[in-house]
Amino acid sequence: MQERRTINRVEFLANSVIVDKESLNKYYGQVKNISPLGIAITVDERIPNLVTRDVIIVAETMIMYAEAVREDKENNGKKSVAFKARKFTPEVLQYLFEHIGLDEG
Repeated sequence: MQERRTINRVEFLANSVIVDKESLNKYYGQVKNISPLGIAITVDERIPNLVTRDVIIVAETMIMYAEAVREDKENNGKKSVAFKARKFTPEVLQYLFEHIGLDEG
């Protein structure tokens, strides 16, 4: 029996924060589209190349652990970054519980 369903990305416009798991640097962007398997985000072209980097993405009510797989330059001083979703590991979940929260002050 052949699977008839496919998982397509859908447009999902939202602000996002991308956190590099290794350096903990934060980058801000605009989500273009999303699926359970990945997400595409538009960012300023001046941010460093994220391809092959593990990141945590926060967009509205969603948190995704992902790997950047491709960057495409756009004409307006921006670039699109495509991310492939990864399964959460115990270490990543521990990081989330310890480091992501409301700023006090």
